[in-house]
Amino acid sequence: MRRTIYFISDGTGITAETIGHSVLTQFDGIEFDTFRIPFVDDEIKAAAAAIRIKTCHAQTGQRPIVINTVIDPALTEVLTTSGALMVDVFAPFIGPLEAELGTMRSRHVNKAHGLVNFAEYEARINATNYALSHDDGVSTNYADAEMILVGVSRSGKTPTCLYMALHYGVKAANYPLTDDDLEKMELPAQLRPYRHRLYGLSIDAVRLAQVRENRRPNSRYATLEQCRWELAQADKLFKRESIPVQNTTHTSIEEIASKILSALGIERHMF
Repeated sequence: MRRTIYFISDGTGITAETIGHSVLTQFDGIEFDTFRIPFVDDEIKAAAAAIRIKTCHAQTGQRPIVINTVIDPALTEVLTTSGALMVDVFAPFIGPLEAELGTMRSRHVNKAHGLVNFAEYEARINATNYALSHDDGVSTNYADAEMILVGVSRSGKTPTCLYMALHYGVKAANYPLTDDDLEKMELPAQLRPYRHRLYGLSIDAVRLAQVRENRRPNSRYATLEQCRWELAQADKLFKRESIPVQNTTHTSIEEIASKILSALGIERHMF
């Protein structure tokens, strides 16, 4: 079974897409074709979106679903003419909040992802630059690191660091465990002073081999045997050094980041 989903917004569409994907994961056995239509901020754009959705309905025979974060009710009415199931992300919250706060919501577009707080924006940029300059052992001066992710190559360290930098402003570094490190079975000297900031990442050996094969086809680096050996050695090292570890194989970056922040006692809100 396949259904078509449209994430429609008068801004970037990031909120609609993020919430929509989170909800859709709750439904097993259905394949979703998803499309984002951002910046629907006037009637002409809303009408064009409605026509696109109608066309999809005619072609597939299935009623499309719209995850909507458009603020202007008049534009939502135009979108409704498409005949799609309209799911207004904000609707369940606005009424109760207006009643509780004693004020009406602002109708300003694109406030969710606008540059509201310069200090927070600068913190994200600084954290992102830090993650890039301390990626994959490029720099091992970890004095300012709030956390250091440790693991074998391609276990998910870099994307997790960048995600935490961009969304939480966390200065996250990462260190790749080399064959030399794994043969010695001891914590690298660069990491020892920062033991309390370390967090290990692991991954299923078969999945790791697939990822590495895409990066370096037909190499020893990508063989299943090599992947299994590295992961086994890394697991022994994590246990020996009492480093908390998380398997990333079937876990989203969002969940990985949340668990790491919780385990290391770092309290940050998402920007």
